[in-house]
Amino acid sequence: MVPSRRLYELLLLMTALGLGVAVVGSYITPSSWLGLAIELTLAGDLLVLLLTLIDGRRGWKQRATVQRLPLERLSIGRDNPVRLIVQTGERPAQLLLRDAYPAAFTATPETLQITLPAQQSQEFTYTVFPAQRGEYTWKSIQVRQLGCWGLAWQDWQVPQAQTVEVYPDLIGLRALSVRLTLQAAGNLKRVNRIGLGTEFAELREYNLGDDPRLIDWKATARRSRPLLRVLEPEQEQTLIILLDSGRLMTGQVQGLTRFDWGLNAALALALAGLKRGDRVGLGVFDRQLHTWMPPERGQQQLAKLLDRVTPLQPVLLEPDYLGAVTAVTRQQSRRALIVLMTDVIDTTASAELLAAMTRLTPRYLPFCVTLRDPQVDRQAEAPSEEIASAYTRAVALDLLAQRQVALERLRQKGVLILDAAAHQITEPLVDRYLQLKARNQL
Repeated sequence: MVPSRRLYELLLLMTALGLGVAVVGSYITPSSWLGLAIELTLAGDLLVLLLTLIDGRRGWKQRATVQRLPLERLSIGRDNPVRLIVQTGERPAQLLLRDAYPAAFTATPETLQITLPAQQSQEFTYTVFPAQRGEYTWKSIQVRQLGCWGLAWQDWQVPQAQTVEVYPDLIGLRALSVRLTLQAAGNLKRVNRIGLGTEFAELREYNLGDDPRLIDWKATARRSRPLLRVLEPEQEQTLIILLDSGRLMTGQVQGLTRFDWGLNAALALALAGLKRGDRVGLGVFDRQLHTWMPPERGQQQLAKLLDRVTPLQPVLLEPDYLGAVTAVTRQQSRRALIVLMTDVIDTTASAELLAAMTRLTPRYLPFCVTLRDPQVDRQAEAPSEEIASAYTRAVALDLLAQRQVALERLRQKGVLILDAAAHQITEPLVDRYLQLKARNQL
């Protein structure tokens, strides 16, 4: 039982009344009135405390029931909903709920304040934000219910222990899956697909504005009306993703490591490839290619990738780009789109990356994805009114200039480049892949 604010207010009121009696009585007969004031104050306080005990005892029979719905796999870097079911008894209930979520998480709100009518059941939701992958344990739910007279809170715990795993961005993958399904079904702008690709999809009637070069004249002659050939990107190609887990990927960007942002983007790209009918493989490397999943097609491949890469963490080791690329080319002899996700600093530090990506041309289509730190961009753009900030801006501008030189050298060698902020890399990467497929560049 926990005293409420109303209890303290009543005790202060009784004390104030006692002091008032003492002050008034001091002008008449000081000795007798002072004793009476003390007795009245003590009697009032005892009465309030007795009522508080009664209120607390009555609360035990009128407690609400609280239950947490079973938790599913959580997504890193996302606000994941946690749902609680509250059922009241014969009287209305005013509750404070605080779930014992893992200390590594951030919850919004931390405490739920609830008021429910009698005999009502309602679902309440709060969100948790995990910044690291792994396995975590929820414990009990702390519940406080205000008594009928508002004098005391009944305080108890509801045992709800559960172990939950934090995965890469599953919420983002589900949203991307819906988007790709809609595109494949033609619910988005199908006109963007006309003439892009090499595989025949269907015939449809010619509309004003269509490319006349795509008219199928034989079908037009048979049907006596102009018909257009709709072409789709070629299916069953090979996409290989190489994800750096070395030193540069341990840096924090917007609360997550670069590796986590890269892992989310890699899985989104794998999902897009599988949805487009490609064979998708994935490798993770630092000083060696320690994780390798050969290219396969089908949606079951995504589940395999998730289970395999979820436990991985970045390490403070320099990546061996040449070793990783060499290991992959030994496994994959056919032409493939090889996407390497890492970061660059300058031409000197990225010399091995340049050599590794150059080795892939012209047999493969190399694609280098670099995860930029937006903080460097902000420092380079910030106005410098003091000497210290001017030096900081100069360093940031120099880093960006050297980065651009390194990326330009990769472009000159025929390497495709995508350079974007680490926390915003997923969407442009998937869009770029879809463009490559539509233009049949692979």
